[in-house]
Amino acid sequence: MTEREFAVRVVKRLREAGHEALWAGGCVRDELLGLSPKDYDVATDARPERVQQLFRRTIAVGASFGVIEVLGPKSEKGPLKVQVATFRSDVSYSDGRHPDAVVFATAREDALRRDFTINGMFFDPLENKLIDYVGGQQDLKDRILRAIGNPKHRFQEDKLRMLRGVRLATRFGLSIEPATRQAISDMASEISVVSAERICEELKQLLIDPNRAQGVRLLYETGLLWAIFPELSGPFDIDRCCATLAALGEQVTFALALAALLIDIDPRLVDEVCRRLRLSNNDRRLCVWFVSHAKSLRNARQFAYCELKPILAHEGCDELLALAQASASAEGDRTDAIDFCRDLLKRWSPSALDPEPLLTGDDLRKMGVAPGPHYKRILQTIRDAQLNEEIGSREEAVRFAEKLLAGERKNSTSGKRDNST
Repeated sequence: MTEREFAVRVVKRLREAGHEALWAGGCVRDELLGLSPKDYDVATDARPERVQQLFRRTIAVGASFGVIEVLGPKSEKGPLKVQVATFRSDVSYSDGRHPDAVVFATAREDALRRDFTINGMFFDPLENKLIDYVGGQQDLKDRILRAIGNPKHRFQEDKLRMLRGVRLATRFGLSIEPATRQAISDMASEISVVSAERICEELKQLLIDPNRAQGVRLLYETGLLWAIFPELSGPFDIDRCCATLAALGEQVTFALALAALLIDIDPRLVDEVCRRLRLSNNDRRLCVWFVSHAKSLRNARQFAYCELKPILAHEGCDELLALAQASASAEGDRTDAIDFCRDLLKRWSPSALDPEPLLTGDDLRKMGVAPGPHYKRILQTIRDAQLNEEIGSREEAVRFAEKLLAGERKNSTSGKRDNST
């Protein structure tokens, strides 16, 4: 059974029990666009406790707001799930994000409290009938994103809707209706009341979208870009930024796309941005690493092997090269250094890029070197010589270390003699 079939079954069960039940929201929009919905939501006049009585396996994911998740047969991705929500009208949103209370209502009232017209439609899968109280079908045909009712009221209720609107316009190639767009511009600074996690999730979906460049331009034009990324204030070339984002290609990771957006700011600030947005540790490290190396890689021909090999051996190397090339192309700069790196990757094996160290701290101890912080410096000097292909065996590394240590002892003795005079 598919999720769609299960969603039909849920509607049918509710109807057989004497209740009104319809598909609602994004799944209706996606079906009208000929897309496969990620999930299906059902709206009904049945109260939450009634939904739990009618279905054997349920989870009260938001019972106070009338939302019950109904579980179905197992699939490859786990049990099929459909969220069933009671028709409702929200009372108020004092925190600018969540309703203070809800009142169970009619289907029409439920549609009027939703965010955008394209998300406010219902569909009866049993009678194959669209129920549209808000004009969503026409807006979808006209490729328009329009807030339901007064756009400022919609955004005052839930400030995240401003960012979600930009993301939806980006995903579906819609123009934002003038009043809706003006409301976003007027209220952009208020996005700060939304949790970092929710902002980050919307940004992620926007930046990994193939139309990410148009999405970032919308963020820029509405002022949301500055509200979310104050670090970008000052001279900012939106055309070059969008050209870089577009040149990355269709499929990118969030860390890479975010690095393309933040490529002109100090890596330390990038780290702060990533921490503020609550990125995973891995995404944060990758994003900072991309920004740290993307532009300098254009001078790769001047790098010593000990500088270049660790970069080429890094797990994010392919993405870094894509970012470096996209950035250079957007600035009208040459990309031959990036081609040089790709040629080296073809010539060098993984073991040549990241060979096993020739010496370790244990080896230094056996050579009579007293343990201490200088171990790291000595081992790094040996490692650099290895990567530069100046030494290639353990025996050569031992001789190199002995010479290095002898030089340090000589300098130490010379220093003491100078102090005594």
